[in-house]
Amino acid sequence: MVTDQISDFHSWYDERARQHEYEVTKAPLESLGGWRIDGDTGDVVHETGRFFSVRGLHAKTAARGPGEWSQPIIVQPEIGILGIVATVARGEVHFLMQAKMEPGNINRIQLSPTVQATRSNYQKVHKGKDVPYLDYFRPPRHGGWVYDALQSEQGSWFLAKRNRNVIVEIDEQVPAQDDFRWVSLTEMSALLREPNLVNMDARTVLSGLPFLLSGLGRVSGLGTELSGGRVERARHSTSELLSWFTEAKSRHEIERRLVPLGELPDWSLRGGEIVHREGKHFAVIGVDVAASGREVARWSQPLFEPQGRGVIGFLGRYIDGTFHVLVRAEAEAGTHDTVEMAPTVSCIPDNYTGSLAAYRPAFLDDLLGAPESRTLVDVVHSEEGGRFYHAENRYLIVDVGEDFDLDVDDDFCWMTLSQVTSFIRHGNHVNVAARCLMSCIAGEKATLAAAV
Repeated sequence: MVTDQISDFHSWYDERARQHEYEVTKAPLESLGGWRIDGDTGDVVHETGRFFSVRGLHAKTAARGPGEWSQPIIVQPEIGILGIVATVARGEVHFLMQAKMEPGNINRIQLSPTVQATRSNYQKVHKGKDVPYLDYFRPPRHGGWVYDALQSEQGSWFLAKRNRNVIVEIDEQVPAQDDFRWVSLTEMSALLREPNLVNMDARTVLSGLPFLLSGLGRVSGLGTELSGGRVERARHSTSELLSWFTEAKSRHEIERRLVPLGELPDWSLRGGEIVHREGKHFAVIGVDVAASGREVARWSQPLFEPQGRGVIGFLGRYIDGTFHVLVRAEAEAGTHDTVEMAPTVSCIPDNYTGSLAAYRPAFLDDLLGAPESRTLVDVVHSEEGGRFYHAENRYLIVDVGEDFDLDVDDDFCWMTLSQVTSFIRHGNHVNVAARCLMSCIAGEKATLAAAV
């Protein structure tokens, strides 16, 4: 039955890809239509002053690492909407999803939220088409609001960027327009195990809703289910976790200031791209885009292109019969409130060579060296294709076993999965990497439960 559902989904998905023409061509930043490089600062800005800009950032911290650095950063103060319409049909939760093209997607179209739009998009600054289903997420309110929180984006690439993550429950399945489809929870759990299919924006929204549901208004505890139906036994109480997190935020400070992009040390404009002198981290590139299924058929824009595949992972183990993951309090230069709860490891390993070899992240080798029998989640997903070009991360959750030391550095803390989900639902606590990793658990819940 599930196999038939997934086969039907892929038939629809492939048909949507065939229905549209997509072309993405790299282009020099100096010649991007609608964009310019500011003659005084070297910043990359849109001619309207809207959308986003690429500027320079100088950061300084006393934390472990290089301590002081400069980099390009995306400045986009607008708060966008990432919203999913959901309903219960035939006894199961269904989500209204869309097949959406983004210029940075490695496979052009991916499964996206019902609405994925910046304020500039839905205010039609670009004079584009209306955003379908937008009214479900704007006053007056429609349906029941299951989840609604402001959440951060990548703090290493965005400056204080946040989006509104929303799930709205309606009473019945409304007709799905072209490029949209109702996807059941069973299908979604399977699709999240497929590489580069469910996009980052969908994953971050879905992370706010535990996947074991009897109905959207009645959320059962994920950690309880994963511990075989027994009462969850957490190593730390919520009060203890809040104290740990507050102390970490007090301890970590990052001094940051915007500086002219054209004056950044170690970065330069070469061959139409802004690149690092060692070829590490990422490059700022330009693309020309033609896409028949988008609000605007043709446009140009900058994108960040990472120089290597990233790794995002939780180390986990059972503590008193309940599965816990090792959460890190991570400070990033662009994070709105400096520190957020993050995966055990989140990095591009190729960056930690040469002068940065001494700063190789803790637990990275434990994550990458885990045997297959201990690997509970292992899937490659793409990051946001509207700002990043072919940005892939390998998402991992590894059960390190009960011999793994519970005593960890002050920047780390053991948390149950339901505790992480609870902090996600409050907004501005859990970073986008951890949220996307949590969504991957939907497809692995049976594996985790069986491991008890």
